[in-house]
Amino acid sequence: MIDTLNHLPRPDADAAELADRFGDLAPPLNARQAALESARCLYCYDAPCINACPSEIDIPSFIRNINQENVQGAAQKILSANILGGSCARVCPTEILCQQACVRNNAQECAPVLIGLLQRYAVDNAQFSEHPFKRAPASGKRIAVVGAGPAGLSCAHRLALHGHEVVIFEAREKAGGLNEYGIAKYKLVDDFAQRELEFLLQVGGIEIRHGHRLGVDLSLSDLHQQFDSVFLAVGLAASRQLGLADEDGPGMLAATDYIRELRQAEDLSQLPLADRCIVLGAGNTAIDMAVQMSKLGAREVNLVYRRGFEAMGATGHEQDIAKANQVRLLTWAQPQQVLLNDQGQVCGMRFARTCLKHGRLQTTGETFELPADAIFKAIGQAFDGAALSDPLARELQRQGERIWVDAQMRTSIPGIYAGGDCTALDQDLTVQAVQHGKLAAEAIHSHLTLSVEVA
Repeated sequence: MIDTLNHLPRPDADAAELADRFGDLAPPLNARQAALESARCLYCYDAPCINACPSEIDIPSFIRNINQENVQGAAQKILSANILGGSCARVCPTEILCQQACVRNNAQECAPVLIGLLQRYAVDNAQFSEHPFKRAPASGKRIAVVGAGPAGLSCAHRLALHGHEVVIFEAREKAGGLNEYGIAKYKLVDDFAQRELEFLLQVGGIEIRHGHRLGVDLSLSDLHQQFDSVFLAVGLAASRQLGLADEDGPGMLAATDYIRELRQAEDLSQLPLADRCIVLGAGNTAIDMAVQMSKLGAREVNLVYRRGFEAMGATGHEQDIAKANQVRLLTWAQPQQVLLNDQGQVCGMRFARTCLKHGRLQTTGETFELPADAIFKAIGQAFDGAALSDPLARELQRQGERIWVDAQMRTSIPGIYAGGDCTALDQDLTVQAVQHGKLAAEAIHSHLTLSVEVA
């Protein structure tokens, strides 16, 4: 249980009702719906949707397969480009990626082809008679992957296909990273992250060692010596701080900590619930946190952001989800003070009104207060510097706080690669992390193959 919220009550609804509230956000297409939707695709020769897909899935091709009732062929095309295509179909912001680029996304057509739902339909309904991927002959090479999130799993799978042996070192008791611990429960239901993991591991050649954390019982120096290559997919493990007094008091918590607890809970009725809560932030994590508190039964949920709606990291689609779940979105307000009751517990927050002046964010001098039984911080994740504390790790070139990599995911140290949220490339999206892992695996394979040829 989350200690800092132990003083809060539990939801009034029972476990069965709460489980129903957290059902699938976007129900899957049935066969008839998939056939009709796939018929809308124009199968463009120079399809803009492919260019908009970070994992380079051949979208028109897999949709044509669906239309021709070749679901297995569609799924294989998807998974060949993105081994986590099932989860990406559920969590990708398709409204700003492939579906935004769809040629049918215009005023005359009214709506783009529902690419995300079609991708989910293909992956969910493919019934392979045997595993669709076969490993190449054993190469004799061993690669260490640090982190079993989307980037690490994608890299490990592609390396295993090339015949290499992969050892994944994972700090937590379950693999999956954000798909397992950080995505809203209503987006990935029915333990999908673990089912997808089981499918991925069936390719063979991948070992996962749990309970190992870089900077604690793993050092980059040792991994570099013991393995032929190393891929770092350590993500962003720390939460950013507000820099205010009492921000670690009872009732204050990082949103990611609560989401992790919620996703692992077998009985949602045992979670602490704030009748009135504040969520600080403007990204998808903030939306996920606010919506889930509302679904648990919070009477008042305020999501507060220091800038305007147009600057929010959460897409318009995500904002609409929040509004549909009675979340109030407040903008142009900056946290100023945590308010505590006589017991030292959170009872609200004072905010300063903000505005843009000459392009810079400033306070106006006005303040207001919101009552709250709990405040959740979703103001961004930070790199855990302790992970790179050994002498070799400290030599890694950084870009800001994150690890610098080139276009082939190579770090400044030969033989060490990195990808996913711990690098400064792209947005922090699952689909982009998957692509990073795939690119790194190909770069590692090319380097190892070249080294063998030279030898």
